[in-house]
Amino acid sequence: MFRIHRAISGAVHTQAGAAAPPGAGDAAGPSLTTTVPREFVHRASVAEVLLTDWARVEESRFTVAAQWPRGHSFFAAVDGCHDPLIAAETIRQTGILLAHAEFGVPLGHHLLVEDLDVQVRPAHVQVGLAPASLDIDVRCSQIRRRRGGALNGCRIEVDIYREGRLAATGGGSFTCVAPAVYRRLRAGRTADGRHRTPALNAALPPHSVGRTSPADVVLSPSPAGPPGHWQLRADTRHPVLFDHPVDHVPGMVLLEAARQATAATLGRACLPLALTSEFLRYVELDTPCTIEAHRTAPPRPDREESVQVSAHQNGTTVFRSTVTMAPPTP
Repeated sequence: MFRIHRAISGAVHTQAGAAAPPGAGDAAGPSLTTTVPREFVHRASVAEVLLTDWARVEESRFTVAAQWPRGHSFFAAVDGCHDPLIAAETIRQTGILLAHAEFGVPLGHHLLVEDLDVQVRPAHVQVGLAPASLDIDVRCSQIRRRRGGALNGCRIEVDIYREGRLAATGGGSFTCVAPAVYRRLRAGRTADGRHRTPALNAALPPHSVGRTSPADVVLSPSPAGPPGHWQLRADTRHPVLFDHPVDHVPGMVLLEAARQATAATLGRACLPLALTSEFLRYVELDTPCTIEAHRTAPPRPDREESVQVSAHQNGTTVFRSTVTMAPPTP
């Protein structure tokens, strides 16, 4: 088990004058670096592990180290900045890591994300000449335990620092589910649902949703729906969105659908400043899922714009998200 070997006393002051938490951005001497075990973040590919270390600071507070690459096969730079969805994935991995490594949740248990939000500060998430090294201050709250002390779930709130400057904030809630309980919840579904997935529909034009490759597009034209409606396009062969076999649509696919639906609604693709999302039900791979989006207010020049996105399956709302985009570049 790796531990962060750095000072955790004293405060670092950000450029804006706000005091960073103990350990955030502290300089460390030369050391060997590796990722945390991929099993601790539910990833099959080591290349998709973003976290490199962690340590407990207080009873329910931790510091986690992470790194964002300068280039990524899916989380591509947006307006010269690191993709905010890589920040969302970092938050997701952080919750899973602490559940297993610090709260004793056995490997093999499922962690079901209930909600996730992220906000970025563009000035401090710009892609530089080296990978972004990050220090994450994590506070755990609403800790729920079963009889006997096993973790049932909790909420995390995170501040992501880059060289002592606050680069992003966010958080999320999750519930821990034992394998036997999960099998009952998912009765009739298999761990590998790929053979049940219908043929992929045609992708929207990549440029219309802020993508360069059709392989990364997760929306298809709606057969008979009104404007602002699309079909979810979940390609289980995608090496990042479907890093390993699953029996439902992963949450990161839904977040990407929200981002792409926002770009299609606004008619432009630019940097998402904030995403807030609720995962209400499992989204099945073998049933059509409709994505709907609409602006929250009429457009105004030089102002941020927000779009509400929802996903519907079998007549039920299964996902909701609000995406706030930066103003258009002059």
